[in-house]
Amino acid sequence: MSKSERPVLTPGPEHPIIVSDHEIDVTISARGELLAADAQALELKEHVYAPVLYVERKALDSTQLERSEHTSWCPYKGEANYFHLLLENGERLENAVWTYEEPFQAVALIKDRLGFYPDRVAVERV
Repeated sequence: MSKSERPVLTPGPEHPIIVSDHEIDVTISARGELLAADAQALELKEHVYAPVLYVERKALDSTQLERSEHTSWCPYKGEANYFHLLLENGERLENAVWTYEEPFQAVALIKDRLGFYPDRVAVERV
């Protein structure tokens, strides 16, 4: 499917999406390694899905992220780009991090923030 053929949908009563407008203090860790002790996140609640904490990209050192070729499409948020997460012990967590670099207007607050797969990375409220 070409980019022009991808569905674009607007959140509404049948599929609500709410992005908090206030920062939440969080820590980020993976495999017992603390990645960020003092990060800021916004919470996105989407329909029936578990809430996601989208962290400011500056919370992680750029050397911890390796851009992936992988992308995915959400008809409510847009195209997600992915990163591999590089740990100090040399481990590489494939496509563990995603970001919306050009999100749709309804979720513009998450632009350039990082989401993490909870089975690989712990983002916890402080």
